[in-house]
Amino acid sequence: MNAEQLKKAKSLGFSDRQIAHLTGRTEDAVRAERKRLGLIPSYRLVDTCAAEFEAYTPYYYSTYDRGDDEVRPSGKKKVMILGGGPNRIGQGIEFDYCCVHAAFALKEDGFETLMVNSNPETVSTDYDTSDKLYFEPLTLEDVLNIYEREKCWGAIAQFGGQTPLNLALGLQKNGVNIIGTSPQGIEIAEDRKLFAAMLRKLDIPQPPNGIATNEAEALAVARTLGYPILVRPSFVLGGRAMQIVYSDAELQHYMRFAVEASPERPVLVDKFLEDATEVDVDCIADAGRFSSPDEGTIVMGGVLEHIEYAGVHSGDAAMVLPPHSLSNDVLETIRGHTHAMARELKVIGLMNVQYAVKGETVYCLEVNPRASRTVPFVSKAIGVPLAKLAAKVMAGKTLKELGFTREIRPTYWAVKESVFPFNRFHGQDILLSPEMRSTGEVMGLDADLGIAYAKSQMAAGSSLPLSGRVFISVSNAHKVEAAAVAREFAALGFELIATSGTAAVLEKAGLKVRHIFKLQEGRPNAIDLLKNKQIQLVINTPAGQAPRADEVKIRTTAVYTGTPIMTTLSGAKAAALGIAALKKAGYGVRTLQEYH
Repeated sequence: MNAEQLKKAKSLGFSDRQIAHLTGRTEDAVRAERKRLGLIPSYRLVDTCAAEFEAYTPYYYSTYDRGDDEVRPSGKKKVMILGGGPNRIGQGIEFDYCCVHAAFALKEDGFETLMVNSNPETVSTDYDTSDKLYFEPLTLEDVLNIYEREKCWGAIAQFGGQTPLNLALGLQKNGVNIIGTSPQGIEIAEDRKLFAAMLRKLDIPQPPNGIATNEAEALAVARTLGYPILVRPSFVLGGRAMQIVYSDAELQHYMRFAVEASPERPVLVDKFLEDATEVDVDCIADAGRFSSPDEGTIVMGGVLEHIEYAGVHSGDAAMVLPPHSLSNDVLETIRGHTHAMARELKVIGLMNVQYAVKGETVYCLEVNPRASRTVPFVSKAIGVPLAKLAAKVMAGKTLKELGFTREIRPTYWAVKESVFPFNRFHGQDILLSPEMRSTGEVMGLDADLGIAYAKSQMAAGSSLPLSGRVFISVSNAHKVEAAAVAREFAALGFELIATSGTAAVLEKAGLKVRHIFKLQEGRPNAIDLLKNKQIQLVINTPAGQAPRADEVKIRTTAVYTGTPIMTTLSGAKAAALGIAALKKAGYGVRTLQEYH
């Protein structure tokens, strides 16, 4: 390409990466050539007053067309905050919360804040959040252009989720001062081999795992580990293309149709721990600020126990803070592992860890040296703005200076429940998986765990019934456990309804059950009763990896009729606990501030 063609391509909106791909060069070479020719974007103000008045709101967009650059200069020390990019299922709005709090915190400390985000629907792009807003995509090229134009002191990549985190190493190589945990620390957590080496060094167990770059390798790893396995691409956002696989045939289908595996993009294969309790931990640290590994402060923000068993994405799982069923030994092990990893990764700011607990063994699933989806929930539950404190730590302060050095353990229960868009997607099965599908979350607080859970269900738009009929349909693997859950509902005064297979198991356990037809057997069946509002709660666990058509119809009908539905027995147990607590004492309402 000659200079004139390059100029025209940039004016038409081609990125450096696209030009590099089309001309057989590297993105770095195209960037260097462009800068040598003086081809850099100018930034224009978005006219928020439609030319009626002079616009003072500092929203900027880039253009390669000739024209004046309208960026207003200032002598303040500038920090760029990288947002989460476009909102979509899997990209939690919780990251936007963290970016907003970072902007507020850094303003308080005298910095000029620059927000880079391309989503007009978020609070981070409101006119009064940051000092300047750049409506630009989160790519290496666009971020570097802004950083160089504004002569920033530093950039924060920790608060926007996986999207900006993937840019951290490239930005650092191009001279950007990434404040907080170093991109090298982030790389250790993200690179599977480096991560496994760190866990071995610290003597922290992880589920048996392997890496595959093609179908044959994946099958070999699976046969070594034994099914079921969890497969996923590396560097995923919101658990996209993550799947629990039970057979060679399913794995072959996954490798052929779900992912493009290559040496640059390996597929991660983990032994899936069935019926393990998953735990999320958020902590804040300034350990990377000091040269000695023993110096610095690490504080647990919160330890959250998932209600659903491992295998449901943490963005979708209901969670309890503090944990309600883990032993003190397990909790101390979790704290010890978390502190050790924060020191090893030299964390400055926030870190999220996901564990699976099976028996008394604590396995580390993954570590994210960044803000996580649970940070807003934990912050509200404990009354400490973790994202604000983390931003100040990243900009140079210590936790001792900020007065936060001890873990806060609430004397009440906080339950996080996810909100799903299933009623907007007709015919879509509602079963949860490792791939995130929720679009929001709510919180229930109370001194009683059952009532806290019940409040979370009310807030999610699925209030628990206090009387009526419960339809139970569970897989063969869950039938014995289902009898114990059904007994709890019978004791609460509910009428039990089931089809022949589940009904036989419940009757054998001495329970009174009303038999109804399966869908293909005749009427009345579960769908008829749901449409007639004759079922008040559904407990339905899947009968295998590939759900049967009638199961899907029952689950989707429950959603459309607004009937609460539990697709795990752990969720059903929590529902029984909540109903019992409501029937016994009812519930009261207090503000968040009263709890604190």
